[in-house]
Order: sequence, then structure tokens, then C-alpha cells
Amino acid sequence: MSKPKILIQIDPDQHASTFDAVVAVDSEIDHLFTRPGVTPDDVEGLVHGAMFTRGPDDLKNTGIFFGGSNVAATEALVETAQKCFFGSMRVSIMVDPNGSNTTAAAAVLCAQRHLDLAGQKVVVLAGTGPVGQRITKIIAGLNFAGEIFVCSRKIEKAESVIADLLASGFKTNATLTPAAAGSTDQAAEVTKNAAVVFAAGAAGIELLDDRWKENGIRVLIDLNAVPPAGIAGVDVMDCGQEKDGSICYGAIGVGGLKMKIHKQAIRSLFESNDKVLDTQSIYEIGAGLE
Repeated sequence: MSKPKILIQIDPDQHASTFDAVVAVDSEIDHLFTRPGVTPDDVEGLVHGAMFTRGPDDLKNTGIFFGGSNVAATEALVETAQKCFFGSMRVSIMVDPNGSNTTAAAAVLCAQRHLDLAGQKVVVLAGTGPVGQRITKIIAGLNFAGEIFVCSRKIEKAESVIADLLASGFKTNATLTPAAAGSTDQAAEVTKNAAVVFAAGAAGIELLDDRWKENGIRVLIDLNAVPPAGIAGVDVMDCGQEKDGSICYGAIGVGGLKMKIHKQAIRSLFESNDKVLDTQSIYEIGAGLE
């Protein structure tokens, strides 16, 4: 008889994400164990508790979800956890701090509904934030010979993010170009003739004003759900609506696909005990749903 499916939610925040917990319960698991306020020193005991309580044939029925609002803190927990595994003694893990991986995957897939990204100009406003970096990594990881503009308020930050990505051994056919977009004037300039513009900035900050209507942009994707919109004129509920010649998506318009990806990724944890669901693998799960 198969063991019940147990998901352990590990979160560095004082209060573990209610959002992640609800999605977990809705993903057809049997039990959810939530562990908030976790530090790297706590990880070994939690992971060993998951590994050593079931025989090798049953380890696929235990999974670990790493969430939290602080991406760097979560990534430190994941790094520590992976050092605990050895041989076949391991459990599958999913990494989605602040929803950054599932959101980025959904955003890219929404753009791909309308155009082939190969050879295109892509602009990622707030490209140095958690979601922006992952959008860049997903697109650059495709068979993509176009140019991706990684934008930040200060060009030095964009240069640093690109350098770190390439120094990690990441291979791409894309041209990664740093760009300053600390004002709507700069954003209007860099987005001219872009095939796709992603706005992945902090809540309540307008990154691009309505001059996008003059820029010949084919797809606009704004991931900010808090007024004012990250892209002026893009409504949070837009889901492929055409406005002034551009296809528009708002945060909730992207959110439906994000939720499907999140749930499917959790379900897939229980297919084997050796999965590591990170940016690329979560995108691939989403692509399988489209």
C-alpha cells in the first residue's frame, strides 16, 4: 500500500506563506507540515527527518517545498538541504521563493502564445529583481538568438547581474545587454521596437508610461498587481487583450497559468524522489501544460 503524500513547507520567514500552504493543499497532497523561521542551521534536522523515516521505495511520497519572501535566504536553505542528500537517500524538492520561478515561467509562456521569441528584441524592466532575473534566464536558455535588455535603475546593477549569470557557467546564444531604466523616459527609449516587454518591478511603481503605444511593441506583460500599474494602461485582469496594437497581460491574467504551473509542479514532486524543481524545470512543467 502506498504511503500518504507528505509535503514539508520550509520557509525562512517568521510566518510561513499562507499562499503557498493553500496551493499545496489544493495540489492533492495528503499532509502538509509547515516549518517557518528556518535558518541554515535548522535544515539538516528537517531534511534528515524527511529522509530517514521512510524506506527507499517510499521516499517519493515525501517532498519539500522551499518558499519565503527573501530569495537569497531561501536559496541558502536549498543549498544546505542538497548537501544532506547522498546516493538514493534523498527526497524531491521544489524551489519557489516569493513565487519567482512560477511567475517567471508563466510570464514567458504567455508571451510565447503570441510569437516565437527567436531573433527578437526582449526588454525586461526591473530585470535585476527576483522575477526579472528568472525571466531573463528562461528566455536566454531557449534556442534564442535575439537580444535581451536587462534593465535596472542603475546600469551597474544590470551589468553585475549579467556577469554573475555568465560566470555561473550558463550558456546562451542570446545577447544580454544591460540598460538603465530608472525613469519612464529611459524605459520609453529602451522599449522601442521590442517584440516583448516584461515589467517585473516592485508593487505600486510605474515603470513604463503610455508612450509604449508609439513603440511598436507586440506583447506587454505587467506583473505588478498593485496600483499604479507597472505599465500604464495595462489592467491587472488583462489576459491577451489587444490594446493600441499590442497584446496585453496583467498580473492576474498571468496568474491563472502561474497557479496551474505551481500545482502541477507540486504534484510532480511525488513521481520520484530525486527531482529538483528550479527555474528551468518549472518552466518545462509549464510548457507541458500549454
